[in-house]
Amino acid sequence: MNAVLAELQSAGLLNAHDAERVRPLLSDGKPLDEALVSSGALSEEQTLRFLAQKFGVPFLDLGGMTLEREFLKQFPVRVLIKHRILPVSRENGSVLVACARLFETTGLDELRVASGVECRVGLATTAELDRSIRKYLGVGADTIDTMANDSDAEVAVLTEELDDVDLSDAAGEASVIKFVNQVLTEAIQVRATDVHFEPFERELRLRYRVDGVLQEVNVPPQIKQFQPAIISRLKILAHLNIAEKRLPQDGRIKLKIGEHELDVRASVIPMLHGEGVVLRLLHRNMALLGLEQLGMAAPDRAEIEKILELPHGIFLVTGPTGSGKTSTLYAALSRINDSERKIVTIEDPVEYHLRGINQIQVNAKSGLSFGLGLRSILRHDPDVILIGEIRDQETAEIAVQSSLTGHLVFSTLHTNDAPGALTRLVDMGIEPYLVASSLEGVLAQRLVRLICPKCKEQHEAPPMPGLRLDPGMEMPKLLWRGRGCRDCQNTGFRGRTSICELMPVGEEIRAGILARTSTGEIRKIATRLGMKSLRTDGWRLVLEGRTTAEEVLRATKEESYAVQ
Repeated sequence: MNAVLAELQSAGLLNAHDAERVRPLLSDGKPLDEALVSSGALSEEQTLRFLAQKFGVPFLDLGGMTLEREFLKQFPVRVLIKHRILPVSRENGSVLVACARLFETTGLDELRVASGVECRVGLATTAELDRSIRKYLGVGADTIDTMANDSDAEVAVLTEELDDVDLSDAAGEASVIKFVNQVLTEAIQVRATDVHFEPFERELRLRYRVDGVLQEVNVPPQIKQFQPAIISRLKILAHLNIAEKRLPQDGRIKLKIGEHELDVRASVIPMLHGEGVVLRLLHRNMALLGLEQLGMAAPDRAEIEKILELPHGIFLVTGPTGSGKTSTLYAALSRINDSERKIVTIEDPVEYHLRGINQIQVNAKSGLSFGLGLRSILRHDPDVILIGEIRDQETAEIAVQSSLTGHLVFSTLHTNDAPGALTRLVDMGIEPYLVASSLEGVLAQRLVRLICPKCKEQHEAPPMPGLRLDPGMEMPKLLWRGRGCRDCQNTGFRGRTSICELMPVGEEIRAGILARTSTGEIRKIATRLGMKSLRTDGWRLVLEGRTTAEEVLRATKEESYAVQ
């Protein structure tokens, strides 16, 4: 081994000091690769690349390879996971097997005996092996395989006919706990915002929502056998009744996974083939964005900053669930959060924790509703009030009255566009003259995915006959897209930003509200006054090369076209 160390030094990979640190580990019987990595002399990838060249074995880039799942089914999962090895190809009767330890042959020997084929070694980093094992064998494959094959396991294989069995003990068993932990950890690693457990007749499907789009997760097929125990474990975490399988239930989980602190909203609904669970992951220690980081155009940002300086009035952010409304409102609040203003929020749930702001969490079980909380807030002498969502007439009335009595009120509303917020408030029972006198601005918002910077490339613009743009805007000859890489899970997108439709409420629009003008007419007035549609604002990002035309078309509707 001294000769190999000397070779590493001559190649410039190792200095004399590092070599001295490695020698005692070799004397203690540690294999060369482990000694180099554990001493910190070389990274794992540097070590494996050197050993691959030295001993004439291939160094494998698993992220750039596509493995056939039918091929992998020929090999016992237990052996692959136990020894962290992965067959990648078959050639001339032998199988190339990726592993991270060149001198540890136990796993290859066991695989050779179990499968009856000759094995050749290829080297790959531990991180790449773990990623590929999760991808091709399924999240939690090691745990599920152990549960299915361990005759001494406390978790019994339960079927849907055993609905009356109390699964509390089974759900507390270590293997089920480990599997649920693996799913949540994987969700954090891929930046998922939601985790979906969906029961079907012959499978339990698992999906993550990443950058606003659902992605199916590969899981072992035998996971269906443990569906009741897994669902019960999730119910226990969310403090729900595990015996109740006929009614929907909602709960919350507080978790810490590594450095991530999470508030998880759990929703359980009975379905045809069992209970479906959706977990909404809210990061408690997620960095709060400022207005500058939200991605909106400079004129829109300047207009919002004008509204923030007003002494009273209502500012609404509209859009569907998950469109970033709360993030935008908190970015606005952080801009005016100072020692001279008292800011009070009432939300369900509190998604961001911001220093200097008084935050109230709605609690339906104890009777703390939006209406009751809002009436109490007004007795606390606030300057600024944030209402998580205007859901009903009572909340809307208190919001309007608060603004008319000298408070600046922020809230969200579920409408498709900015002009639609005006008619929604009137439909809720608010008199048009109150809406006209209290509302200062409405921001409609969507999130679009950003092109992955690691695999970004230009291409010729395809024909888009249905696309209508504002006068003066043209389709460029070249557009950008993401080719797909390991960094973005081969989607071509990584991260999201907002596209906006901002409608300041001026005199003409107030007159339209008082006259009970239709949403379409309000849109025409706002467009004539300079409002840009959601789709037009999205096209700005296309021209900047930050997103794709298809992504903007997906996130917006034809009603969002600017009026010509």
